[in-house]
Amino acid sequence: MPGGADCRARPRHGPADPATRPYLATDVMSGYERVLERRDLPRRVAERAAKTIVADVEPLVAFWDTSQESLDEGLATVLGQVAAIPGLEVVCFATNSARCPRVIPAAPGIRVMYLSSARKPLRIAPYQDLPRPGIVIGDQVATDGVLARRLGYTFLQYTPCLEGVPAGPRLLQRCGEFAVPFLFKGSRRS
Repeated sequence: MPGGADCRARPRHGPADPATRPYLATDVMSGYERVLERRDLPRRVAERAAKTIVADVEPLVAFWDTSQESLDEGLATVLGQVAAIPGLEVVCFATNSARCPRVIPAAPGIRVMYLSSARKPLRIAPYQDLPRPGIVIGDQVATDGVLARRLGYTFLQYTPCLEGVPAGPRLLQRCGEFAVPFLFKGSRRS
């Protein structure tokens, strides 16, 4: 892949000490949990002692096709909600859309990133060196869930009851439901 190595290209065998060998997505069994309420996400992240969060932008931060102000305010709100999680080192907002904030918000002691046109789940290079364990929060199994699986992160599928979800994301979400048992064996659905 341009800009970074695909995890399949990494050696399957290496030194026994995990600190000295390359990371493989298969080293950690990805977990899965469905979360309906945004207010529950910080607690679920803290329970897993995550050092990195990769958060999908739509609909967690801002609804599809909303204003620049909605995006900017949503980023600040979500970052404010997770900034107090003990041990959290990185928050990466990622979207496959081209929308960008005017300013990326900051939080003391936390590295904040924003990736537009992220090409999830195909492009994993931007996430490869982020501290572990990690969590991907998103609404789509086919993009966010597969990204979590490829990285060896836990996937928190954010599935609030929303009105007016565009047809594309709604269809992708329904199709993705069939992949959950294959991607996340023994998954916990709440």
